[in-house]
Amino acid sequence: MGDQKESLRKITTTLALKNEEITNFICCQKQSLENLEVNSSRVQEDLETEFSSLHSVLDDIKDSMVTRIKQERASRTYELQSQLSACSKALESSEELLEVANQTLCSSEADDFTQVTSSVTMAPAFRLSLKAKATDSMSHMMVDFTQEREMLQAIKFLPVPATPEILVSECQVCDNTVTVQWALPETDSKIDHYDLEHRRTNHEGPPRAREDYPWMVVEGICETEYTLTGLRFDTHYMTFRVKACNKAVAGEFSELVTLETHAFLFKLDAGSAHQNLKVEDLSVEWDSCGGKVVQDIRKDKNRTNQSPMHSPARTAMNSPKRVPSARVGRDRFTAESYTVLGDTFIDAGQQYWEVRFDKESKAFAVGLALRNLGRFDQLGKSNASWCIHLNNWLQQSLTAKHNNKARTLDCPIPDRIGVYCNYEEGALSFYNARTKTLMHTFRTKFTQPVIPAFSVWNGCFSVQTGLQVPSAVQSSQRKNSGTSSSNTSLT
Repeated sequence: MGDQKESLRKITTTLALKNEEITNFICCQKQSLENLEVNSSRVQEDLETEFSSLHSVLDDIKDSMVTRIKQERASRTYELQSQLSACSKALESSEELLEVANQTLCSSEADDFTQVTSSVTMAPAFRLSLKAKATDSMSHMMVDFTQEREMLQAIKFLPVPATPEILVSECQVCDNTVTVQWALPETDSKIDHYDLEHRRTNHEGPPRAREDYPWMVVEGICETEYTLTGLRFDTHYMTFRVKACNKAVAGEFSELVTLETHAFLFKLDAGSAHQNLKVEDLSVEWDSCGGKVVQDIRKDKNRTNQSPMHSPARTAMNSPKRVPSARVGRDRFTAESYTVLGDTFIDAGQQYWEVRFDKESKAFAVGLALRNLGRFDQLGKSNASWCIHLNNWLQQSLTAKHNNKARTLDCPIPDRIGVYCNYEEGALSFYNARTKTLMHTFRTKFTQPVIPAFSVWNGCFSVQTGLQVPSAVQSSQRKNSGTSSSNTSLT
């Protein structure tokens, strides 16, 4: 009995769910019927409007052509009537002269012959042209609408545009821009525009059920290619799709195409920062009170609970002036090494990033460091770091530093520096990020991973990552590869 009840209960539950599905389906169908009525009325009104517009155009053309025919007829009528009037007057004058001449011939007076002869000689009929100034033909005003009639007979509803295909071989990714090209299976003169959608992603292949980034839309593209500029590549790939649209409807999206957007992406490691550096995301600002906060905490440690939750190091990490870090306090740079490192090592390939800094900073440095850079080491003062250093303390100077050796650089001081690293070639170059002018190149042999390094005293800077190596930098590197110059003497 219990099994039968359970079986009936399951069947009843299944039937109830099915009834709910049927009810929802009925609601959808009723809504579809209402939408059908609305949409049918709309497209019928649009059709009548289009035909009215077409009729109006035809009527305007007809009126214009009828007016031209009337103007042509009036012009020719005037010419023919004018010529007819002149001929009639000439004929009347000739008849009078002929009558006078005949009477003179019958006269015996010699003087009359001379005078009449002169009058007959000057008769208007002799000066009259008997070539018609206008014809009665109007054949040049005839029309033949055979071709237009065939075009009108071919009028039909707009078809759904075909699906474009993205031409992967023609797509380009360089200089933090992406150019996408596509084509239709065949030419369609009815296409009004294209809509392109793109989305950042960290995986290849088809989209997953839940993506981290939404689709971004570019509408109203009139050509079959588009270039996205000013991008920051903070993911490994970008996925694209495109659809064609006419004035009535859009077609299906193309197959998804995923393009690799390789770029060096890193963040600043707040746990490595000197206590006087305030790190927020990719920006750093000198904070003269940073060290004092920690000193005050240390003075109060005897009055605090000595449990791990209340240790001075933990309290310092949670200071509102600094981003909390997972690194222990002793790893921070200290003393006069106002340094902060990136959080990602470089052990292969070509990488590029830029840093914008306050040119009024008392001191600023940017470069690379090895893992074993000491917490007391200033950038460029040991063989574990290479940098460009700006000094505004007594007089302004820009130098390249490595292993406690310095070379003054004879170039304008930019407000933004581009840093290029070719790990395999052992090249570290610094560029004016705006003009892509080479400032200095270190050439060495990296025997272990290196990491971006920055230093600032009484100033601030911000880092821009997710950048590809600019084409101008690549060209400069190819041009200067293997050449020796004074730039390389500090290695």
